[in-house]
Amino acid sequence: MVSNKSLDTFPRDGYIVMDMGDMEIWDGADLALIREMFTRLVDGAKHQHVGIDMSSVKYIPSGFFGLLYDWYERGIGIRLYDAQAHVRDMMWFRQFFVDDGRGCFELTAVSSRDNAVEQDDDCDSLQEVEMLDLSDSNDQLEVAGLSS
Repeated sequence: MVSNKSLDTFPRDGYIVMDMGDMEIWDGADLALIREMFTRLVDGAKHQHVGIDMSSVKYIPSGFFGLLYDWYERGIGIRLYDAQAHVRDMMWFRQFFVDDGRGCFELTAVSSRDNAVEQDDDCDSLQEVEMLDLSDSNDQLEVAGLSS
């Protein structure tokens, strides 16, 4: 069943972005609305790049990442814009979204904990950068207060 409720959208960096307005805390009904909007934008309007403006969002239901990843697996580019610190600190966010340094976070199949990413100014091209492994460094242990 498709509801009559809708979200405003706007273009940004080649993506069609859902404006969440002042929705700070989402519940199951909001998640269903987002799912409907994805269906309208992707299946109906044939958009291949979809973003969500997260500037007001403080809490996300657990099914949100699964919803995003389902669309990503279908080949849809997914970006979250202007996510607040609480959202950015969520484990799935830290693992699978890459920050361009300008408020744009792109969903990637590669864990961002394993790879750093450099992006061009247009936030459209990703290049993998080798990370320096400091896990065995005595300096790291001293800073953490764990040296023996």
